[in-house]
Amino acid sequence: QVQLVESGGGSVQAGDSLRLSCAASGRTFSNYAMGWFRQAPGKEREFVAAINWSGGYTSYADSVKGRFTISRDNAKNTVYLQMNSLKPEDTAVYYCAARSFGVAARNTYDYHYWGQGTQVTVSS
Repeated sequence: QVQLVESGGGSVQAGDSLRLSCAASGRTFSNYAMGWFRQAPGKEREFVAAINWSGGYTSYADSVKGRFTISRDNAKNTVYLQMNSLKPEDTAVYYCAARSFGVAARNTYDYHYWGQGTQVTVSS
């Protein structure tokens, strides 16, 4: 079992930056690929970014490529999402997820553990 706790969300203006953190506990963090997903009101949960077990491979949704950066610190059992040049359409609840395999994936059904989410609101 893996427990995930997100933090760092908030309300910002368009063009601002935020860094989300996800602290993991329970199992060997470095065994897991990690992902960030988001869900806006009335929409399905969508992929944002993923990272493999070592941090050597990352994947991004086209909508955030070049603006968001996913990273991990296995010594701190934490994964991060640095979000720059935020847009109003980035407004959503952001979820951290862990996959019981080291290879990164882009689908919600590939992930086995989820955090409770953190709200990000971007106003124009």
